[in-house]
Amino acid sequence: MTNYLVIGNGVAGTTAAEYIRKNDPAGKITILSEEDLPFYSRIRLIDYLGGDVEEERLIIRSRDWYGERGIELITGVRAIDGDPARRTVLTGDGGEFGYDRLLLATGGHSFVPPITGAGTRGTFTLRNIRDAREIVSCCLRGGDLVMIGGGLLGLEAGNALRRRGMNVTVVEFLPRLLPRQLDARGAAKLTRIMEDMGFAFHIGTSVREIRGEENVEGVVLQSGEQIPADVVIMAAGIRPNLELARRLGLQCEQGIVVDSLLRSSRPEIFAAGDAAEHNGVVYGIWPAAMEQGRAAGTNMTGGRLEYRGTTVANRLKVAGIDLASVGEIDPENRYRAEIEETDTVYKKRVYDDDGRLVGCILLGDISDYGAVAREIGEKGGGEPPRPCRE
Repeated sequence: MTNYLVIGNGVAGTTAAEYIRKNDPAGKITILSEEDLPFYSRIRLIDYLGGDVEEERLIIRSRDWYGERGIELITGVRAIDGDPARRTVLTGDGGEFGYDRLLLATGGHSFVPPITGAGTRGTFTLRNIRDAREIVSCCLRGGDLVMIGGGLLGLEAGNALRRRGMNVTVVEFLPRLLPRQLDARGAAKLTRIMEDMGFAFHIGTSVREIRGEENVEGVVLQSGEQIPADVVIMAAGIRPNLELARRLGLQCEQGIVVDSLLRSSRPEIFAAGDAAEHNGVVYGIWPAAMEQGRAAGTNMTGGRLEYRGTTVANRLKVAGIDLASVGEIDPENRYRAEIEETDTVYKKRVYDDDGRLVGCILLGDISDYGAVAREIGEKGGGEPPRPCRE
């Protein structure tokens, strides 16, 4: 009987365990998770922040689901070390777990910029349910919120808390909002629409200091301008969790380097999700983690399912504004583009040198999303891209 050990209970780890069981009905499967909940939707943490769902509604796989499949889920434990020669993993509470096949689905952690006062009470990151619980407890009374980061997470979290009564100011270091999803022209339109909704923006600058004696009182920008704040949330990106991988002697660059079968530099150890690097890319999106989990789980049982990458596609709502971006959005204007624009809509279709549709931005009207995504997938020779937020 093969002994499978999975570190991490997110979408990659849970999907892998599901496919291990499908392909090996008799193997022993153990999942170790730092979380105190079984597999839940990190995507819907935004809805939890906004008060739209209760915590129990976040759970995707109940504990019964694991029991019915003979998967042992151990929550509230952190894997801190390992011995690849003995094929064991050690946990912070003194536990030791052996394995024949090991999957590292250790995910990532929020990047905390080197800002003076970053540890002041009332300063948060948003990565898991524990973070979300603490943020909600501080935001129920309203007040001023400064969001450091104008990416997807920052804008969605800011909008959720705006609906709870917070006054939201977004500080973005880069020269535009949503740099992974929008070009300069589309970002400018989104900024204007969101300003009309009550957001304030400081773009192309950064926070130098978070002020406050015991609790956050405000932030100081690089220019010296001061902005009042009762709560500060840092949404400045995610970094892969690589500590355990390095303890196991695995090759790591941006993430844990894996091949097309999701094998690491040690063939009995696999990696998937936000901690894995495939062909130089750490995706950090839900569809990639799911696809990698499926491939890793299949291949850990002796199958051969190659992972060939994931087309980046995003679909979201910010303050009720529909936005979708797929593939090459060409912010540098290197390719030919067709643009349609009104007061509330911005559409951009990007074509490569051979005239193939390779990317698009749809802001304010995403009715064309399905057809455009299919065309990009078909002309690219692969499957239609799947959005990271349904």
